[in-house]
Amino acid sequence: MEFIGTIVTHIYTSRAQLPVQGAAVAVTQKAPGGKHVLLALRTSDESGKTAPIAIPTPAPAAGQAPGAEQPFALCDVWCEAPSFAVKLLENVQVFPNVQTLLEIELIPLPEQTPPLSMTAPVEITPQNL
Repeated sequence: MEFIGTIVTHIYTSRAQLPVQGAAVAVTQKAPGGKHVLLALRTSDESGKTAPIAIPTPAPAAGQAPGAEQPFALCDVWCEAPSFAVKLLENVQVFPNVQTLLEIELIPLPEQTPPLSMTAPVEITPQNL
């Protein structure tokens, strides 16, 4: 893998898309054996966005023949902020030479809820290319 794609996250809450400043975003990839390898940690700014995260991807020509390699890299994105439930997005697809914008809505926790409460993981199904 010698090509790069990028991920930028926009963290917000409510349908009004109010930005969440100071949210921690971790990007991981599953290694053989199922363990997660940390690729990057970022913190959202006042607009709720993170700096771009570079992800190694397959060559753009990958996946053009039947049975060939997937033309994208897969990663998982974890997001948490104080007073919000932790959000996990699984199997995020990152394509070579493309910036992926992830819109992540965080759900506020009710008062007196343990701080590491988590919403159900969001699994992103692969594109049928």
